[in-house]
Amino acid sequence: MEISTELVKELRDKTGVGVMACKNALMDSQGNIDKAVEILRKKGIAKVQKREGRIASEGQIQSYVHMGGKIGVLVEVNCETDFSANTEDFTSFSKNIAMQIAATNPIAISPEKLSTEIVESEKEIYREQALQAGKPDKVVEKIVEGKLKKFYSEVCLLNQAYIRDPDITIEDLLNELKAKTGENIIISRFARFQLGVPEGK
Repeated sequence: MEISTELVKELRDKTGVGVMACKNALMDSQGNIDKAVEILRKKGIAKVQKREGRIASEGQIQSYVHMGGKIGVLVEVNCETDFSANTEDFTSFSKNIAMQIAATNPIAISPEKLSTEIVESEKEIYREQALQAGKPDKVVEKIVEGKLKKFYSEVCLLNQAYIRDPDITIEDLLNELKAKTGENIIISRFARFQLGVPEGK
C-alpha cells in the first residue's frame, strides 16, 4: 500500500523515529498509526524520545584518513556509559560516521545547527529560481520547501543517506544504535580536513 508523507510525519512526531523505520512500521501495520507505534515500541525504537534529556558524557573520538592522507576526519560521538562506549557496535558506528563525513563533506550535524544566514540565502535562491521559471506565487513556497529539504539531505549529516545503505539516513542509523544500547547517543561535533582546501570550503 502507498504510505503518505503526512502519515510518516505524524508517526515521526509521535515517536521521534527516523523516516524509513516509520515507513516500514506503517507498511507492516497497513497504515494504522497506533499499531505502527506499537511495532516501533516492541523494537525498542520509540523509547528513544524519552532518552533525549539524559546526559551523554561518555563516548569516543574517532578518526578516519582517506586517499593516502589527503582527507582526514575527527568526530566526537557521546553516550551515557563507559560500557556502551567500549562496545563493538559503538566503535563501528563512530568509525562509519567518520567515513561518512569524509565521503559527503556535510557542513552541519542537523538543520538546526545551520546558520540562519545560510538557510535564508538558500531560500532566497530557490524562491528566485521558481519565480524566474514563471511559477505561480501559491506554489513557490512549496517548491522552496522541497528544495530546502533536498539541501538538508546533502549538507546536514543526520539528514544524509547512509553511504553503506542509501535506503536509510544517518539519523535512522543513530536511532538503531540508541534502541540497541538503551542510551542517549549524540554526534556532538566533527572536523573534516582536506589537503590544500582552506577551512569552510
